[in-house]
Amino acid sequence: MTDAAEQARQGATPMVTAPVPDLQLQLLIRLVGEDPQASLPVTLHTPGGVLHGDLIAHEVWKAEWARGLRQVEGDVAVLLARLPEAVDQVMGELQGEDGPHGLPQWIHLRDVTYLTSDTPVISRLWRGRLAHVSGWSLGKPQAY
Repeated sequence: MTDAAEQARQGATPMVTAPVPDLQLQLLIRLVGEDPQASLPVTLHTPGGVLHGDLIAHEVWKAEWARGLRQVEGDVAVLLARLPEAVDQVMGELQGEDGPHGLPQWIHLRDVTYLTSDTPVISRLWRGRLAHVSGWSLGKPQAY
């Protein structure tokens, strides 16, 4: 019998655990968030592979994301233009951008390169759950 099944049989509530984000990276994100002009080159290791780009504040990422959505043409353009604020509102209601002790739970990058295949993939913006970052370093790789 599994531990969860045994706990359920005994009437105990199973404990749910989640990965804990790196405190130093959380504090670095908080510092970058204090200055909208700040950016910092970083390399991240995630379950999906390695990526690098410029760490930026959530508000900067949100503004650039909204600007990109406004460039979409057609009937859906008006709806998409409201999406960033709607997401922030719901996130704030559910859990907040910041987690325990006011520390960030998300990381935002600009000018991202994914190193997950033979050919690097380039993206303008990236947002990821901080708990999914398994390793990081300041700077970008010299060659790949």
